[in-house]
Amino acid sequence: MAHDPRDIKTEADASPGALRIVAFWEGGFGTFTLPASGKVTIGRLPECEIRIDHPSVSRKHAELLIGPPLSLVDLGSFNGTRIGGERVTPNEPTPIPPRTVVEIGSTFLVVEGGSERSGPADLASRPTLPPSPSREGDPELVVTDERMKQLHRLLRTVAQGTISVVLLGETGVGKEVIARAIHRYSPRASRPFVSINCAAIPEALLESELFGHERGAFTGAVKDKVGLLESAAGGTLLLDEVGEMPLPAQAKLLRAIETREIVRVGGVKPRPVDVRFVSATNRDLEALVEARSFRRDLYFRLNGISVTVPPLRERAGELEGMARRFVAEFGRTLGRGEVTLSAAALATLRKQSWPGNVRELRNVIERAVLLSDGAEIRPEHLSLGRRPPPRRRRRSMRSPRSRRSWRRRRRTRGRRCRRTCGPSSASASSTRSSSARAIRRGRRRSSGSRGER
Repeated sequence: MAHDPRDIKTEADASPGALRIVAFWEGGFGTFTLPASGKVTIGRLPECEIRIDHPSVSRKHAELLIGPPLSLVDLGSFNGTRIGGERVTPNEPTPIPPRTVVEIGSTFLVVEGGSERSGPADLASRPTLPPSPSREGDPELVVTDERMKQLHRLLRTVAQGTISVVLLGETGVGKEVIARAIHRYSPRASRPFVSINCAAIPEALLESELFGHERGAFTGAVKDKVGLLESAAGGTLLLDEVGEMPLPAQAKLLRAIETREIVRVGGVKPRPVDVRFVSATNRDLEALVEARSFRRDLYFRLNGISVTVPPLRERAGELEGMARRFVAEFGRTLGRGEVTLSAAALATLRKQSWPGNVRELRNVIERAVLLSDGAEIRPEHLSLGRRPPPRRRRRSMRSPRSRRSWRRRRRTRGRRCRRTCGPSSASASSTRSSSARAIRRGRRRSSGSRGER
Protein backbone atom coordinates (compact mmCIF):
# COMPACT_ATOMS: atom_id res chain seq x y z
CA MET A 1 0.00 0.00 0.00
CA ALA A 2 1.41 3.37 -1.01
CA HIS A 3 1.59 6.19 1.52
CA ASP A 4 0.37 9.68 0.91
CA PRO A 5 3.34 12.06 0.63
CA ARG A 6 1.82 14.09 3.45
CA ASP A 7 2.31 11.06 5.72
CA ILE A 8 6.09 11.42 5.42
CA LYS A 9 6.82 13.52 8.48
CA THR A 10 9.50 16.14 8.92
CA GLU A 11 12.37 15.74 11.37
CA ALA A 12 10.60 17.85 13.97
CA ASP A 13 7.63 15.42 13.96
CA ALA A 14 9.81 12.34 14.32
CA SER A 15 9.15 10.13 17.30
CA PRO A 16 12.10 8.78 19.28
CA GLY A 17 13.61 5.71 17.58
CA ALA A 18 11.87 6.39 14.26
CA LEU A 19 13.80 5.80 11.05
CA ARG A 20 14.53 8.85 8.96
CA ILE A 21 16.23 9.46 5.63
CA VAL A 22 18.66 12.36 5.29
CA ALA A 23 19.13 13.24 1.59
CA PHE A 24 21.88 15.44 0.16
CA TRP A 25 22.22 16.71 -3.37
CA GLU A 26 23.94 19.58 -5.11
CA GLY A 27 22.25 22.74 -3.96
CA GLY A 28 19.95 21.22 -1.36
CA PHE A 29 19.13 18.63 1.26
CA GLY A 30 16.11 17.23 3.06
CA THR A 31 15.09 14.99 5.97
CA PHE A 32 12.20 12.52 5.75
CA THR A 33 10.81 10.40 8.61
CA LEU A 34 9.71 6.93 7.52
CA PRO A 35 6.53 5.13 8.61
CA ALA A 36 6.75 2.07 10.83
CA SER A 37 6.09 -0.35 7.96
CA GLY A 38 5.16 -0.53 4.31
CA LYS A 39 6.77 0.78 1.12
CA VAL A 40 8.09 4.24 0.27
CA THR A 41 8.89 5.37 -3.27
CA ILE A 42 11.82 7.64 -4.08
CA GLY A 43 11.84 9.71 -7.28
CA ARG A 44 11.16 13.01 -9.04
CA LEU A 45 7.42 12.65 -9.50
CA PRO A 46 5.17 14.66 -7.16
CA GLU A 47 3.36 11.50 -6.04
CA CYS A 48 6.60 9.93 -4.70
CA GLU A 49 6.69 9.79 -0.91
CA ILE A 50 10.33 10.94 -0.92
CA ARG A 51 10.53 13.45 -3.74
CA ILE A 52 14.04 14.51 -4.82
CA ASP A 53 13.89 17.07 -7.60
CA HIS A 54 17.31 16.42 -9.15
CA PRO A 55 18.04 15.61 -12.82
CA SER A 56 20.11 12.52 -11.92
CA VAL A 57 17.09 10.93 -10.18
CA SER A 58 14.55 9.02 -12.29
CA ARG A 59 10.85 9.74 -12.06
CA LYS A 60 10.38 6.58 -10.01
CA HIS A 61 13.91 5.66 -9.07
CA ALA A 62 13.75 3.23 -6.15
CA GLU A 63 11.50 1.80 -3.46
CA LEU A 64 12.22 1.34 0.24
CA LEU A 65 10.84 -1.77 1.94
CA ILE A 66 10.46 -0.83 5.60
CA GLY A 67 10.78 -3.62 8.09
CA PRO A 68 13.47 -5.76 9.52
CA PRO A 69 15.67 -5.64 7.55
CA LEU A 70 15.35 -2.32 5.77
CA SER A 71 15.78 -3.02 2.04
CA LEU A 72 15.85 -1.08 -1.21
CA VAL A 73 14.69 -2.04 -4.70
CA ASP A 74 15.96 -0.19 -7.76
CA LEU A 75 13.00 0.26 -10.13
CA GLY A 76 15.08 0.11 -13.31
CA SER A 77 16.40 3.65 -12.94
CA PHE A 78 18.51 5.27 -15.67
CA ASN A 79 21.51 6.24 -13.49
CA GLY A 80 21.32 3.28 -11.15
CA THR A 81 21.58 2.91 -7.39
CA ARG A 82 24.59 2.08 -5.22
CA ILE A 83 24.68 0.87 -1.62
CA GLY A 84 28.04 1.31 0.06
CA GLY A 85 29.64 1.98 -3.34
CA GLU A 86 28.33 -1.26 -4.88
CA ARG A 87 25.79 -1.07 -7.70
CA VAL A 88 22.58 -2.95 -6.89
CA THR A 89 20.76 -5.25 -9.28
CA PRO A 90 17.50 -3.70 -10.57
CA ASN A 91 14.19 -5.07 -9.29
CA GLU A 92 15.85 -7.13 -6.55
CA PRO A 93 15.61 -6.20 -2.83
CA THR A 94 18.99 -5.29 -1.32
CA PRO A 95 19.40 -4.85 2.46
CA ILE A 96 20.79 -1.51 3.68
CA PRO A 97 23.37 -2.01 6.47
CA PRO A 98 23.53 0.56 9.29
CA ARG A 99 25.48 3.78 8.58
CA THR A 100 25.73 2.93 4.88
CA VAL A 101 25.48 5.62 2.19
CA VAL A 102 22.95 5.00 -0.57
CA GLU A 103 23.61 6.75 -3.89
CA ILE A 104 20.49 7.58 -5.90
CA GLY A 105 21.91 8.97 -9.13
CA SER A 106 24.11 11.86 -7.94
CA THR A 107 22.33 12.24 -4.59
CA PHE A 108 23.20 10.63 -1.27
CA LEU A 109 20.82 9.10 1.24
CA VAL A 110 21.68 8.10 4.80
CA VAL A 111 19.42 6.18 7.16
CA GLU A 112 19.44 7.59 10.68
CA GLY A 113 17.68 6.65 13.92
CA GLY A 114 15.75 3.47 14.47
CA SER A 115 17.87 2.12 17.31
CA GLU A 116 15.49 -0.78 17.82
CA ARG A 117 16.16 -1.92 14.25
CA SER A 118 19.91 -1.45 14.29
CA GLY A 119 20.67 -4.32 16.64
CA PRO A 120 22.52 -4.39 19.93
CA ALA A 121 25.94 -4.93 18.37
CA ASP A 122 25.65 -1.76 16.37
CA LEU A 123 24.82 0.58 19.24
CA ALA A 124 26.25 -1.19 22.27
CA SER A 125 29.24 1.11 22.53
CA ARG A 126 27.46 4.33 21.65
CA PRO A 127 27.03 6.60 24.69
CA THR A 128 24.05 8.83 25.26
CA LEU A 129 25.10 12.30 24.17
CA PRO A 130 23.55 15.59 25.28
CA PRO A 131 21.96 17.85 22.66
CA SER A 132 24.27 20.36 21.04
CA PRO A 133 24.06 23.98 22.18
CA SER A 134 22.95 26.68 19.80
CA ARG A 135 25.81 28.32 17.91
CA GLU A 136 24.10 30.97 15.87
CA GLY A 137 26.44 33.72 17.03
CA ASP A 138 29.67 31.73 17.09
CA PRO A 139 32.53 34.23 17.50
CA GLU A 140 34.99 31.85 15.82
CA LEU A 141 33.17 32.00 12.48
CA VAL A 142 32.70 34.83 10.02
CA VAL A 143 29.80 33.82 7.77
CA THR A 144 28.41 36.61 5.61
CA ASP A 145 28.72 35.22 2.08
CA GLU A 146 25.51 33.61 0.80
CA ARG A 147 27.37 30.55 -0.45
CA MET A 148 28.95 30.02 2.98
CA LYS A 149 25.58 30.50 4.69
CA GLN A 150 24.16 27.72 2.55
CA LEU A 151 27.17 25.54 3.35
CA HIS A 152 26.68 26.02 7.10
CA ARG A 153 22.98 25.23 6.82
CA LEU A 154 24.00 21.94 5.21
CA LEU A 155 26.60 21.33 7.92
CA ARG A 156 24.02 21.82 10.68
CA THR A 157 21.86 19.11 9.14
CA VAL A 158 24.76 16.74 8.48
CA ALA A 159 26.11 17.21 12.00
CA GLN A 160 22.99 15.77 13.62
CA GLY A 161 23.81 12.29 12.29
CA THR A 162 26.89 10.09 12.37
CA ILE A 163 27.69 10.22 8.66
CA SER A 164 31.38 10.65 7.77
CA VAL A 165 32.30 13.90 6.03
CA VAL A 166 35.09 14.72 3.58
CA LEU A 167 36.10 18.40 3.39
CA LEU A 168 37.65 19.44 0.08
CA GLY A 169 39.28 22.73 -0.85
CA GLU A 170 42.49 24.56 -1.55
CA THR A 171 45.19 24.89 1.06
CA GLY A 172 44.44 27.54 3.67
CA VAL A 173 40.66 27.82 3.10
CA GLY A 174 39.88 26.85 6.70
CA LYS A 175 38.94 23.18 6.48
CA GLU A 176 39.84 22.58 10.13
CA VAL A 177 37.62 25.50 11.17
CA ILE A 178 34.75 23.89 9.25
CA ALA A 179 35.49 20.53 10.91
CA ARG A 180 35.31 22.17 14.34
CA ALA A 181 32.02 23.78 13.32
CA ILE A 182 30.59 20.35 12.44
CA HIS A 183 31.66 19.11 15.87
CA ARG A 184 30.03 22.09 17.65
CA TYR A 185 26.81 21.72 15.68
CA SER A 186 26.55 18.00 16.55
CA PRO A 187 25.26 16.20 19.66
CA ARG A 188 28.93 15.34 20.29
CA ALA A 189 29.83 18.97 21.06
CA SER A 190 30.58 18.23 24.73
CA ARG A 191 32.94 15.39 23.81
CA PRO A 192 36.56 15.68 22.54
CA PHE A 193 37.56 17.03 19.15
CA VAL A 194 40.88 15.43 18.11
CA SER A 195 42.88 16.32 15.00
CA ILE A 196 45.74 14.40 13.40
CA ASN A 197 47.84 15.54 10.43
CA CYS A 198 48.44 12.38 8.41
CA ALA A 199 51.25 14.03 6.40
CA ALA A 200 53.24 15.24 9.42
CA ILE A 201 53.64 11.90 11.23
CA PRO A 202 56.16 9.33 9.93
CA GLU A 203 54.65 6.10 8.63
CA ALA A 204 56.36 4.06 11.35
CA LEU A 205 54.64 6.11 14.09
CA LEU A 206 51.24 6.72 12.48
CA GLU A 207 49.75 3.39 13.61
CA SER A 208 50.85 3.96 17.19
CA GLU A 209 49.44 7.50 17.17
CA LEU A 210 46.07 6.36 15.84
CA PHE A 211 45.54 3.13 17.75
CA GLY A 212 47.92 3.43 20.70
CA HIS A 213 50.33 0.74 21.92
CA GLU A 214 50.92 -1.62 24.82
CA ARG A 215 53.93 -1.55 27.06
CA GLY A 216 56.82 -3.45 25.48
CA ALA A 217 55.27 -3.45 21.99
CA PHE A 218 58.52 -2.05 20.56
CA THR A 219 61.77 -0.49 21.70
CA GLY A 220 60.99 2.59 23.74
CA ALA A 221 57.41 1.60 24.59
CA VAL A 222 57.93 1.81 28.36
CA LYS A 223 54.24 2.27 29.17
CA ASP A 224 50.79 1.91 27.66
CA LYS A 225 49.69 4.72 25.37
CA VAL A 226 46.13 5.66 24.46
CA GLY A 227 45.71 6.32 20.72
CA LEU A 228 43.89 9.24 19.16
CA LEU A 229 40.88 7.08 18.28
CA GLU A 230 40.40 6.22 21.95
CA SER A 231 41.09 9.82 22.99
CA ALA A 232 38.24 11.01 20.74
CA ALA A 233 35.73 8.54 22.26
CA GLY A 234 32.22 9.89 21.79
CA GLY A 235 33.54 12.89 19.86
CA THR A 236 34.99 13.76 16.47
CA LEU A 237 38.30 12.76 14.85
CA LEU A 238 39.67 14.99 12.07
CA LEU A 239 41.98 13.19 9.61
CA ASP A 240 43.77 16.18 8.12
CA GLU A 241 45.64 15.62 4.82
CA VAL A 242 44.04 12.19 4.63
CA GLY A 243 45.25 11.78 1.03
CA GLU A 244 48.83 11.51 2.34
CA MET A 245 48.08 8.51 4.57
CA PRO A 246 50.23 5.47 3.63
CA LEU A 247 48.47 2.36 2.35
CA PRO A 248 49.28 0.09 5.34
CA ALA A 249 47.69 2.58 7.72
CA GLN A 250 44.69 2.91 5.39
CA ALA A 251 43.97 -0.82 5.69
CA LYS A 252 44.00 -0.70 9.50
CA LEU A 253 41.86 2.43 9.59
CA LEU A 254 39.32 0.78 7.29
CA ARG A 255 39.08 -2.16 9.69
CA ALA A 256 38.50 0.19 12.61
CA ILE A 257 35.73 2.06 10.77
CA GLU A 258 33.97 -1.15 9.74
CA THR A 259 34.07 -2.92 13.11
CA ARG A 260 34.12 0.16 15.38
CA GLU A 261 36.88 -1.61 17.27
CA ILE A 262 40.64 -1.13 17.51
CA VAL A 263 43.55 -3.23 18.72
CA ARG A 264 46.53 -1.40 20.14
CA VAL A 265 49.99 -2.09 18.72
CA GLY A 266 51.32 -5.11 20.59
CA GLY A 267 47.89 -5.88 22.06
CA VAL A 268 45.34 -8.64 21.47
CA LYS A 269 42.20 -7.23 23.10
CA PRO A 270 39.75 -5.37 20.84
CA ARG A 271 38.57 -2.06 22.26
CA PRO A 272 35.26 -0.48 21.14
CA VAL A 273 35.38 3.08 19.82
CA ASP A 274 32.59 5.52 18.97
CA VAL A 275 34.03 8.29 16.79
CA ARG A 276 32.66 10.62 14.12
CA PHE A 277 35.17 10.77 11.23
CA VAL A 278 35.80 14.03 9.39
CA SER A 279 38.52 14.00 6.71
CA ALA A 280 40.15 16.98 5.02
CA THR A 281 42.34 17.17 1.94
CA ASN A 282 43.33 19.51 -0.86
CA ARG A 283 43.95 16.61 -3.24
CA ASP A 284 41.59 14.81 -5.61
CA LEU A 285 40.79 11.60 -3.76
CA GLU A 286 39.04 10.08 -6.78
CA ALA A 287 42.23 10.57 -8.82
CA LEU A 288 44.26 8.97 -6.01
CA VAL A 289 41.87 6.03 -6.03
CA GLU A 290 42.34 5.59 -9.78
CA ALA A 291 46.12 5.82 -9.31
CA ARG A 292 45.85 3.17 -6.56
CA SER A 293 47.40 5.51 -4.02
CA PHE A 294 44.22 5.49 -1.92
CA ARG A 295 42.01 2.52 -1.12
CA ARG A 296 38.67 2.55 -2.88
CA ASP A 297 36.84 0.87 0.00
CA LEU A 298 38.24 3.38 2.51
CA TYR A 299 37.22 6.23 0.20
CA PHE A 300 33.61 5.04 0.22
CA ARG A 301 33.68 4.64 4.00
CA LEU A 302 34.99 8.14 4.62
CA ASN A 303 33.05 9.86 1.85
CA GLY A 304 29.58 9.76 3.35
CA ILE A 305 29.21 13.27 1.99
CA SER A 306 31.73 15.64 0.40
CA VAL A 307 31.69 19.35 1.22
CA THR A 308 33.80 21.73 -0.86
CA VAL A 309 34.97 24.86 0.96
CA PRO A 310 35.25 27.74 -1.56
CA PRO A 311 38.48 29.75 -1.72
CA LEU A 312 38.67 33.25 -0.26
CA ARG A 313 38.65 34.92 -3.70
CA GLU A 314 35.16 33.45 -4.31
CA ARG A 315 33.76 34.82 -1.04
CA ALA A 316 35.26 38.29 -1.06
CA GLY A 317 32.35 39.60 0.99
CA GLU A 318 33.82 37.89 4.05
CA LEU A 319 37.27 39.45 3.68
CA GLU A 320 36.51 42.58 5.70
CA GLY A 321 34.95 40.65 8.59
CA MET A 322 37.87 38.21 8.72
CA ALA A 323 40.47 40.98 8.52
CA ARG A 324 38.88 42.96 11.36
CA ARG A 325 38.55 39.82 13.47
CA PHE A 326 42.25 39.00 12.97
CA VAL A 327 43.22 42.60 13.77
CA ALA A 328 41.35 42.44 17.07
CA GLU A 329 42.78 39.01 17.88
CA PHE A 330 46.43 39.92 17.26
CA GLY A 331 46.00 43.31 18.91
CA ARG A 332 45.14 41.46 22.13
CA THR A 333 47.70 38.67 21.87
CA LEU A 334 50.58 40.98 20.88
CA GLY A 335 49.76 43.57 23.55
CA ARG A 336 49.02 46.38 21.07
CA GLY A 337 45.68 47.26 22.56
CA GLU A 338 42.87 48.35 20.27
CA VAL A 339 44.13 48.42 16.67
CA THR A 340 41.95 49.51 13.74
CA LEU A 341 42.16 48.86 10.02
CA SER A 342 42.17 51.95 7.82
CA ALA A 343 39.96 52.24 4.74
CA ALA A 344 43.04 52.46 2.49
CA ALA A 345 44.48 49.26 3.96
CA LEU A 346 41.16 47.48 3.50
CA ALA A 347 41.03 48.60 -0.14
CA THR A 348 44.55 47.20 -0.61
CA LEU A 349 43.47 43.86 0.84
CA ARG A 350 40.51 43.69 -1.53
CA LYS A 351 42.80 43.98 -4.56
CA GLN A 352 44.71 40.80 -3.73
CA SER A 353 43.93 37.39 -5.22
CA TRP A 354 44.91 35.50 -2.03
CA PRO A 355 46.36 32.25 -3.40
CA GLY A 356 47.06 31.23 0.22
CA ASN A 357 43.43 31.96 1.18
CA VAL A 358 42.51 32.61 4.83
CA ARG A 359 45.88 31.41 6.12
CA GLU A 360 47.67 34.01 4.00
CA LEU A 361 45.29 36.77 5.13
CA ARG A 362 45.89 35.81 8.75
CA ASN A 363 49.68 36.00 8.31
CA VAL A 364 49.44 39.36 6.56
CA ILE A 365 47.31 40.84 9.35
CA GLU A 366 49.63 39.50 12.06
CA ARG A 367 52.62 41.10 10.31
CA ALA A 368 50.74 44.38 9.88
CA VAL A 369 49.84 44.54 13.58
CA LEU A 370 53.51 44.02 14.44
CA LEU A 371 54.72 46.69 12.00
CA SER A 372 52.10 49.30 12.85
CA ASP A 373 53.51 52.08 15.02
CA GLY A 374 50.19 53.30 16.28
CA ALA A 375 46.57 52.33 16.64
CA GLU A 376 45.85 52.17 12.89
CA ILE A 377 47.04 49.81 10.16
CA ARG A 378 47.92 51.61 6.92
CA PRO A 379 48.72 50.12 3.48
CA GLU A 380 52.50 50.32 4.04
CA HIS A 381 52.16 48.04 7.07
CA LEU A 382 50.66 45.25 4.95
CA SER A 383 53.88 44.71 2.95
CA LEU A 384 51.88 43.54 -0.04
CA GLY A 385 54.27 44.47 -2.84
CA ARG A 386 54.11 42.98 -6.28
CA ARG A 387 54.61 39.26 -6.18
CA PRO A 388 57.51 37.98 -8.30
CA PRO A 389 56.34 36.47 -11.58
CA PRO A 390 56.41 32.68 -11.68
CA ARG A 391 59.61 31.24 -13.08
CA ARG A 392 59.25 30.04 -16.62
CA ARG A 393 60.01 26.40 -16.91
CA ARG A 394 62.67 25.46 -19.46
CA ARG A 395 61.09 23.68 -22.35
CA SER A 396 62.24 20.10 -22.73
CA MET A 397 63.74 18.98 -26.04
CA ARG A 398 61.33 16.05 -25.91
CA SER A 399 58.40 18.26 -26.81
CA PRO A 400 57.56 18.53 -30.55
CA ARG A 401 57.61 22.33 -30.35
CA SER A 402 61.18 22.35 -28.99
CA ARG A 403 62.38 19.94 -31.68
CA ARG A 404 60.84 22.06 -34.44
CA SER A 405 62.49 25.20 -33.05
CA TRP A 406 65.88 23.46 -32.86
CA ARG A 407 65.63 22.24 -36.47
CA ARG A 408 64.66 25.73 -37.62
CA ARG A 409 67.73 27.27 -35.98
CA ARG A 410 69.95 24.56 -37.44
CA ARG A 411 68.65 25.19 -40.98
CA THR A 412 69.20 28.95 -40.56
CA ARG A 413 72.83 28.43 -39.51
CA GLY A 414 73.33 26.06 -42.43
CA ARG A 415 72.06 28.63 -44.96
CA ARG A 416 74.33 31.32 -43.53
CA CYS A 417 77.33 28.99 -43.71
CA ARG A 418 76.63 28.06 -47.33
CA ARG A 419 76.41 31.74 -48.29
CA THR A 420 79.78 32.51 -46.72
CA CYS A 421 81.67 29.24 -47.33
CA GLY A 422 80.54 28.43 -50.86
CA PRO A 423 78.77 25.37 -52.20
CA SER A 424 80.44 22.93 -49.76
CA SER A 425 78.33 21.19 -47.16
CA ALA A 426 77.51 23.42 -44.23
CA SER A 427 77.74 20.58 -41.79
CA ALA A 428 81.10 19.47 -43.20
CA SER A 429 82.52 23.00 -43.11
CA SER A 430 81.34 23.50 -39.55
CA THR A 431 82.91 20.17 -38.61
CA ARG A 432 86.22 21.12 -40.32
CA SER A 433 86.32 24.54 -38.67
CA SER A 434 85.64 23.15 -35.21
CA SER A 435 88.31 20.45 -35.77
CA ALA A 436 90.87 23.03 -36.86
CA ARG A 437 90.11 25.15 -33.81
CA ALA A 438 90.61 22.13 -31.56
CA ILE A 439 94.00 21.36 -33.20
CA ARG A 440 95.21 24.95 -32.77
CA ARG A 441 94.04 25.02 -29.16
CA GLY A 442 95.93 21.77 -28.45
CA ARG A 443 99.13 23.11 -30.02
CA ARG A 444 98.99 26.26 -27.88
CA ARG A 445 98.54 24.24 -24.71
CA SER A 446 101.43 21.89 -25.54
CA SER A 447 103.80 24.80 -26.35
CA GLY A 448 102.83 26.55 -23.14
CA SER A 449 103.55 23.48 -21.06
CA ARG A 450 107.05 23.07 -22.70
CA GLY A 451 107.83 26.69 -21.92
CA GLU A 452 107.09 26.18 -18.25
CA ARG A 453 109.54 23.31 -18.09
